[in-house]
Amino acid sequence: MPRTTSRRRRAATGGAALLAALALGAAGCGPDGPARPATAPLALPRSSPTSPGDLSGWKVDDWARYVAESAFANDAAPGAWTAVRMDAARPRPTPEYSLTAPAAAGVERDAPPAAVPARPQPHPYGPVGSVVGRLFATTSQGDVSCSATVVSDPVNPGRSNLVYTAAHCLHDGKGGGWLKNPVFVPGFNRDGQAVHGKANADRLVAPYGRWTAVRALVSPTWLQESGVGAHHQYDYGVLRVRGEDGSGRSLEETVGGSVPIWFNAPRDQITGTAAYGYPAERPFDGLELEHCDSPLAPGLLSFDRDRPPMYVIGCTMTAGAAGGGWFIIRDGKPNLVSVGAVGNRNPAGYQAGPSLQDQAKQAFDYFAKNVR
Repeated sequence: MPRTTSRRRRAATGGAALLAALALGAAGCGPDGPARPATAPLALPRSSPTSPGDLSGWKVDDWARYVAESAFANDAAPGAWTAVRMDAARPRPTPEYSLTAPAAAGVERDAPPAAVPARPQPHPYGPVGSVVGRLFATTSQGDVSCSATVVSDPVNPGRSNLVYTAAHCLHDGKGGGWLKNPVFVPGFNRDGQAVHGKANADRLVAPYGRWTAVRALVSPTWLQESGVGAHHQYDYGVLRVRGEDGSGRSLEETVGGSVPIWFNAPRDQITGTAAYGYPAERPFDGLELEHCDSPLAPGLLSFDRDRPPMYVIGCTMTAGAAGGGWFIIRDGKPNLVSVGAVGNRNPAGYQAGPSLQDQAKQAFDYFAKNVR
């Protein structure tokens, strides 16, 4: 008998209502691009910028060279991510930063926000909640999980195969490489029947199937830096995925919807935010889609004043929730404005996410139009 907890029984809140406002896109059929690219050795791209401003002059050829040189490849075989393997994956550690310790020189930040308790999305999620899912990958320390969101593809309306997440859920940054074998599972445990530590049927944990990443992109700046700091102001990444079932249906068609990204959102129009994800560090276990509904305008965190300052909200979600989408209502519909990137733990009390401005838009537009 599946476990039932008091967390699962709690009623939906404003955040659940926000995601329920999704305008679900009807979609046509058809595959989205060729199979995965040829494997190439990992290397720091020679075309990477030395400062954020360098990207302003990039042309299509610069992006093409960067994508080729960054050498993403995925060798995951269909079915490699079984329900048992997913259950055993550890949450990808959330990069930690203290908002109460003395700030280093050059850091600008607001006072720490009050912690906002995470609440579970009511089951069954259906298409309105299943745009959010779990992202699994392999590191040198073993299998890990993050969160991610199905986002709208301006080039293929209604047939998106694009997934947005945090860069640190895809690549280790300077001196590291791509995480291996990434696969996205939308609507993980949609019906709430999966049990941690049990041999769950695939249909319980992956009701919309598993979606293998065939291409990926993170900010060029991300590959040039490491540690917790300024590069988290560019802690975002995008995947193009393909369904393991070989049906040719797009991710958006299969799930029933997607969320547009609002790039260059004016900060004064972000008056309240709902952050979603699958936290898997105690007291959570990764089985539930949780959300933190912040009624206040997000605070500010900046390690480098030449980069867009991060958003900060109170939230008690733990590791595993990073990469999950942050949503606001725009013109009556949810839009993604950030992803979980930085936080604290023991106890968790806040999340910080990048403000998706010009560099993020430039990267996404190139990827959507050119990277198949």
